Amino acid sequence: ACIGPQPTLAQGPAGVDAKVLGTLHMRISALALSGLLLASCAPIVSQRGYLPDAAGEASIRIGLDTKETIQQRLGDPSTQATFGGGVWYYISSTEKQVAFFDPKIESRAILAVHFDKDGKVTDLKHYGLKDGHVVAFESRITPTRGHDITFLEQVLGSTPGVPIGQDTQNSNPGGGQHYP
Repeated sequence: ACIGPQPTLAQGPAGVDAKVLGTLHMRISALALSGLLLASCAPIVSQRGYLPDAAGEASIRIGLDTKETIQQRLGDPSTQATFGGGVWYYISSTEKQVAFFDPKIESRAILAVHFDKDGKVTDLKHYGLKDGHVVAFESRITPTRGHDITFLEQVLGSTPGVPIGQDTQNSNPGGGQHYP
């Protein structure tokens, strides 16, 4: 003795039409997918190297501080001058990478601490991107001599040991002079 219309097979449990329910699921799925795509394109910002310490840098006294006191305040330098060891460099950079693109250097700060021959601080200098060009610290590319062969050159010139365009009929296999 139920009162009211009974749901048919084309309706959901609460009497909602299956077509409306399918459209609702499709819209929710599309919204979730677009949210994931937007989230994957969010930039990744990374801080690399020395983290600047304004209080530590402000407490450096020229002529009084030594290499030991600088190392206690700022830590080990990122790098040192190659010859003489008279300059310590504290290098900090901020990079931003979006999706699969190459990272872009947003900012770079370099603190150069100069020392005299007795190891006392003589000067402090700050450098940034505006002071020079971006230096690739590690390129992971080894330069080689010669010519890079493209894929097409490899396929078309697949005769081993014979450069492209060379006549193979009248050449000596050893590469030397051909005497008739």
